[in-house]
Amino acid sequence: MAKTLQFFIVDDDQISIKLLSKILEKESHIVSHNTSSTSALTEIIEQVPDCVILDMMMPEMDGLELIKRLRAEPDLDATKIMVVSSKSYEFDRKRAFSFGADGYITKPINTKKIVDQLHRVIQDRIELTFWGVHGTLPAPGKQTTKYGGNTSCVSLEFAKGSLFIFDAGTGIKALSDYLVAENRPLVGAKIFISHPHWDHINAIPFFVPLYTQGNEIEIFGPSHGDTSMRELISGQMDGVYFPINIKEFSAMVTFRDLKEEEFEINGIKVKTMLLNHPGHCLGYRVEYKDKSVCYVTDNELYPKPNQFYNKFYLDQLIDFVAGTDVLITDCTYTDKEYEAKIGWGHSAVSQVVDLAVHAKVKTLYLFHHDPDQKDADIDAKLKTARAMLKKRKTSTRCEAPREKQVIQL
Repeated sequence: MAKTLQFFIVDDDQISIKLLSKILEKESHIVSHNTSSTSALTEIIEQVPDCVILDMMMPEMDGLELIKRLRAEPDLDATKIMVVSSKSYEFDRKRAFSFGADGYITKPINTKKIVDQLHRVIQDRIELTFWGVHGTLPAPGKQTTKYGGNTSCVSLEFAKGSLFIFDAGTGIKALSDYLVAENRPLVGAKIFISHPHWDHINAIPFFVPLYTQGNEIEIFGPSHGDTSMRELISGQMDGVYFPINIKEFSAMVTFRDLKEEEFEINGIKVKTMLLNHPGHCLGYRVEYKDKSVCYVTDNELYPKPNQFYNKFYLDQLIDFVAGTDVLITDCTYTDKEYEAKIGWGHSAVSQVVDLAVHAKVKTLYLFHHDPDQKDADIDAKLKTARAMLKKRKTSTRCEAPREKQVIQL
């Protein structure tokens, strides 16, 4: 049974208060409220609730001033502050966070999702979702219904609302459908492309939020020589390969070329590393507080007897993913299959398990499956990997994620 929490709602809209109160009380939470922000301040200080929910536009004292006053109270350090407002502008969102808000939800609220959204903020959880786990080509059909047949796409959603999307294979269409159904504005969303091979970018034109006015989306990825990420994406939409070009994007879409580097977005650290794959391909490590997620696909790990085995590179990669909570990595082949695919830029089970063990990864997620592999083949790879980990007597867990599977971190 979920823990009973104490909420305090501050909003001059009585209808909003009644709706939120009803939803929260149905979940057995305790709710207090006030339409006066000035009076609410005194009551909140006295009650010390688990979470304050407030509007931005209120008479007497607006939301920003109330946040500022609440954050000046040492006794309220553990209290989470959630803004629920009709103001959907990135400027207001950033201002709220800079004043000390922990979350920001745009009205009208989703009555089915609001409780989970509030819990995610209170617990400061990261939500990891897999939208496509196959590689190279989509693999539709009855024999791929368990894990799904779409190509690479993974999302990370943070408590403060930041949405990171990794790769835009055909899986991004399912993510697009989900966001559209939620009627959710995307302000400050980030798309991180590992590399511009078709199975990692070919569904970008089908990502509907790019065509929605008011959305703000930034696309990151490695440039290729003198070809920028913007040129790589626009090249597949130049009218010959696709009838709509990037000039049709109604959202504010910006591009950023990446190399091996480290930067921060809204308190979230992002590190990149060049991977062993044809062309420029980046792996990503995302760190937020005490949690980390590594997205490392596509990547070839040569076994020791191979002439191309590179200990220096392997040591760098081990250091890059060391101790991570989640390692999502290329495990395209079985060991037997890999014998005929050496030099194709992808890895086999044994090498992936070895990497996870040496890096002391907490959970290994097998990813980027060969298009000829069906559900039974992925089951077999998972069984093999788990047996190897058991033999090594390691604490590392191994999973084979499914499309639309959600992991709470």
